[in-house]
Amino acid sequence: MSETAGPDALCSVRGSARLAVTGLGLAGAAWAARAVWHIRLAVAGEPASGPPDQGAGRHRPLTSLEDSYHLVSAAGSILTLVCAALFIGWLGRMRDNARVLSGRPPRHAGIWVYVSWIVPVANLWIPRGIVADIHKRSAPDRKLPVVVNVWWALWLVGMVTGVGLMYDGDTDDIIARAYQGVSTLLVADLAMVGAAVAAILMVRSLTDVQLVHIEAQLRTPGGDPLKETVRAFDRD
Repeated sequence: MSETAGPDALCSVRGSARLAVTGLGLAGAAWAARAVWHIRLAVAGEPASGPPDQGAGRHRPLTSLEDSYHLVSAAGSILTLVCAALFIGWLGRMRDNARVLSGRPPRHAGIWVYVSWIVPVANLWIPRGIVADIHKRSAPDRKLPVVVNVWWALWLVGMVTGVGLMYDGDTDDIIARAYQGVSTLLVADLAMVGAAVAAILMVRSLTDVQLVHIEAQLRTPGGDPLKETVRAFDRD
C-alpha cells in the first residue's frame, strides 16, 4: 500500500468486496454452529467424571459430543482466519483508493491495517477508526453509515464476553464454561454472528459509496469518462 500512489493507482474493489462478503458469511455461519454446540453441551450437562481438563496436566477421554465440538471449533477457527484475510485485503484496497481520492495520507499508518486487531487496547478503537477514515476520505460529503457503529459495537461485545479480551482459554476450557453457565458464550456467539451480518452490509455500503466517487473522479474536466479505466472497473 504505497503512500505515493497517483490517480492511475485506483484499485477495483468489487472483487475483493465479494470475497470479503463471502468470508464474512462463512465466519458468521461458523459462529452460529458454535452456538448450537454450546447449547447442546449445556443441555447434555457435565459428565460425572468432571470437565475434560482435570487439572495438574490430566485430561479425561472426551465424550462424542465434546469430540464433535472440537471439530466444529477447529473448522470455525479456520473459517475465521480466512475471513480475516479476505476482509483485510478489502480494507487495504479501500484504504489505497481513499488516499488517492482525497489526495492526503490516511490517518493511520499502513501497518495498523494488519496489527490493530491484535494490539491490546488499540484494538478497541483503531480498526473502526480505519474504516471511518476510509469513508471520510472517499466520500467527505456523506455521513458515516450507522452500520459501521453497529458492526463495531457487536464485535466488541463478542470479544469482551467470550472470545478475546477477557478470555483466552483453549477448547476444553470453553466446553467447561458451557457446562457451568452457557449464557455468556451464547451472548458472544450471537454478537459475533450479528457482527458478521453488519460487516457484510458495511462492506457493500462503503464499496458502493467509494465506487460512485471513483467514477466521478475518473472523468475529464469536460465530463467524458476515462473509458479504459472505467471498463476495467466494470469488468471486475
